[in-house]
Amino acid sequence: MINENVNRIKDMEKRMRRAKKVLKSMEYALDEWDLVNSDVKVLNKYLGSDEWKADLKAEEEGLLPTKLRRGVLSEDGIWDLLVDHRVMMQRLFELIKNEQK
Repeated sequence: MINENVNRIKDMEKRMRRAKKVLKSMEYALDEWDLVNSDVKVLNKYLGSDEWKADLKAEEEGLLPTKLRRGVLSEDGIWDLLVDHRVMMQRLFELIKNEQK
């Protein structure tokens, strides 16, 4: 009988330690998520805007510094990020919805 208790306690301790570790990681990740959400909103407005078109035109005319990162001028770059963001939002929603059952 004591072996059962010991095994159960060890199992529960393992689960508790894992849950604490993940919850701490999630807390950090959610703080980062708050920051990223505002970035994604700005990028969503930027894609296809007059500013984006002007930046793209400057790129096409060779007016930008050669070492400047310009992934945001790729429609696919921002679009893929927006899709990834949407997929993550849906996943979070599903997790919350399933937790309420």
